[in-house]
Amino acid sequence: MKIAITGKGGVGKTTLASLLSHLYAAEGKRVIAVDADPDANLASALGISRKEAEKVKPIADMAELIEERTGAKAGSMGGIFKLNPKVDDLPEDIGYRLNGITLLIMGKSKAAASGCYCPENALLRRLLKHLIVERSEVVIIDMEAGIEHLTRGTADSVDAFIVVVEPGQRSMQTARTVKEMAKELGVKKVFIVANKVRGSEDLNFIKDNIGDTELIGSINFNHSVMEADIKGASPYNYSPQTVSEVKELKEKIEKDFYKI
Repeated sequence: MKIAITGKGGVGKTTLASLLSHLYAAEGKRVIAVDADPDANLASALGISRKEAEKVKPIADMAELIEERTGAKAGSMGGIFKLNPKVDDLPEDIGYRLNGITLLIMGKSKAAASGCYCPENALLRRLLKHLIVERSEVVIIDMEAGIEHLTRGTADSVDAFIVVVEPGQRSMQTARTVKEMAKELGVKKVFIVANKVRGSEDLNFIKDNIGDTELIGSINFNHSVMEADIKGASPYNYSPQTVSEVKELKEKIEKDFYKI
């Protein structure tokens, strides 16, 4: 399974990414968890201590690696560099391992916002394509609200593209924007997951505002998830109810996938 998760900041996509990673790892599957959000928090959600997480350097900040693989210095624009750099060894060489999960932190290309195709952006995009298209492991990607790292030929290979939403107009607007971006890239399946649901009123609001996008599941608001965040621990160990809800969600995604 290759699953990309996105949504407005603060809706809980990192929590979902971490729980899915742990659930697949608990089944004995090899998991690559990718933090593709510049505001990187997946390490903490997986249960990696702050001290250990500081050792995991974002790939976009690895200047020597970028120059070695692309033939150009990080941050340079224009000029000549490899668009198809070698990346197949990176998960094993630079990933952080935890209980069957390999964590990769992408970081943000400094030129990405300007639309420039710089060496670090070339490396990040090539790596993401390799993970989604060429690897055999389960890959869970915690995206930012935009999907700039995904390209045509990569996005259409994702098995499930999940937009996490919470009750609120801004979250709904982000979901609609992401859906249009995904459609332009050829993503076949876009699902909605409702998070922080406090009752039927919240769930009905979300159902009324997601249009024709499929609502594949919901996760109830749970104080234990917040407590885990305060402690810098994984909700996988603190919130059995939320783990159960995400497990049910995971089963629905797999059922839809194998139906295809």
